[in-house]
Amino acid sequence: MHSVSLHYTLSHRDDSDTTSSNEAALLRHPLMDLLQAVDQKGSISAAARELNLSYRHVWGELKRWEDVLGHELIIWEKGQSAKLTEFGDKLMWAERQTQARLAPQLEALRADLERTFAVAFDPDAHVLTLYASHDDALPRLREHAANDGLHLDIRFCGSVDAIRALNEGRCTLAGFHTQSHPGDASHTAAAYKNLLQPGLHKIIGFATRSQGLITAAGNPLQLQNLTDVVRTQARFVQRSPGTGTRVLLDDLLRQDHIQPNALNSSAEEEPSHTALAEAIASGRGDVGLGIESTAAARSLGFVPLVREQFHLVCLKSALDTPATQALRTLLQAPTWHEVLNALPGYAAQDSGQVQSLNQQLPWWTFRRTKKAS
Repeated sequence: MHSVSLHYTLSHRDDSDTTSSNEAALLRHPLMDLLQAVDQKGSISAAARELNLSYRHVWGELKRWEDVLGHELIIWEKGQSAKLTEFGDKLMWAERQTQARLAPQLEALRADLERTFAVAFDPDAHVLTLYASHDDALPRLREHAANDGLHLDIRFCGSVDAIRALNEGRCTLAGFHTQSHPGDASHTAAAYKNLLQPGLHKIIGFATRSQGLITAAGNPLQLQNLTDVVRTQARFVQRSPGTGTRVLLDDLLRQDHIQPNALNSSAEEEPSHTALAEAIASGRGDVGLGIESTAAARSLGFVPLVREQFHLVCLKSALDTPATQALRTLLQAPTWHEVLNALPGYAAQDSGQVQSLNQQLPWWTFRRTKKAS
């Protein structure tokens, strides 16, 4: 018994073809074209002419596939038309079943590919690659921007990894978040100071959002702050190292004079706000640090702890490119502000405005060297 994989390829027929529209995109195997031609034309030579191939090629391919599949495909009898064997008929039946089942999905895929590649030929369309900390507003921005011909290729990762991706040239923009004006001795400064440089990087305002304790619905443990979390030894769901929320947590613990090991943290660390919320909703944890919108989306409890800023940062050289300019214009539009402000915990603040890196993240000092008299 032979076990054979028939490798299919996606092909596209011109609109000038007489095939119906639901056959525009087909998952085709070359053997099926040979069998169909022989079945319709009744001879190898006629099938070869139909396919614009040589007789020798068609005959050789049919024999090769008979060897591969371990079954005869064509019945050749002297003086009679060539016809398919029962096995050949069953292969053609399987082909028709496959086309009937997959044609709608393939047509949708073809249309989606055409729309995507059409962007490359549209002089008014722009594409921006953005690596960013997990955030609920960015997917809405992507959808909103697409309506204006701005296509955002968003890759979610930790804040530190996002800025590293920017510095390594893997994206045009990076998204990260901090408390307002974090001090030079903060964990925030330690995480970002060596990654961002005045004069090289430019910050673009995006939004403010509320971070706090995500709890089970109704906050059954009546947690109001991190001190309560430690006192009750509530099971604390941690975010992954390198995420902006993990950096923020370290700063909040320091401000409350709490040692990180005082938390009853679970061994499993979650990569996103959504994953953290799911862990609490499923009962695998009691509380974690996350954003208000994620808690609201899952009807969980939320206790606000801090108002933070979500920043977009790019290299100075990319600030005045058409794509970045298009994004800045969109971020300043009232229509986008309405979308953003409707999201729980979010507010538009300096959206689209270029901001001073020294003012937003005041960690650098510059001393002028006195000239010798």
